[in-house]
Amino acid sequence: MLISTKGRYALRILIDMAEHNGNDYIKLKDIAERQEISEKYLESIVRQLAMRNIVVGLRGKGGGYKLAKAPDEIIVGEVLRFMEGSLAPVACLEENSENCPQASECRTLEFWRGLNETIRRYTDGFTVADLMRTDNAGFDYII
Repeated sequence: MLISTKGRYALRILIDMAEHNGNDYIKLKDIAERQEISEKYLESIVRQLAMRNIVVGLRGKGGGYKLAKAPDEIIVGEVLRFMEGSLAPVACLEENSENCPQASECRTLEFWRGLNETIRRYTDGFTVADLMRTDNAGFDYII
């Protein structure tokens, strides 16, 4: 399992939006500048986040994007699974995968199931609000 830039940037965008959260919508241009990410790439990521009702957008003057939920309601694991498609360490554990013909004899299946469950529990144990915390000296949220 390797988290792509799409998944990592989605988290950075959400943290940025949460930190600059107010009543106003945030322009992608501003996020792109702060995060040093291409505005065009951000557009595709934010569009996906909007489809999942994690952010909401407004067109026109004063438009932009803002969080649709409070930062403590946005679960990191859900964002990553949506952006990445899967966090499963092996193909046979991905959602909607066909049953493996060797599953009954597979000596590693329990190991992969355990790793998959550990990944799920760990990523679902964090929210955007958790990632915003900067309790540690020198802590930086850049992923």
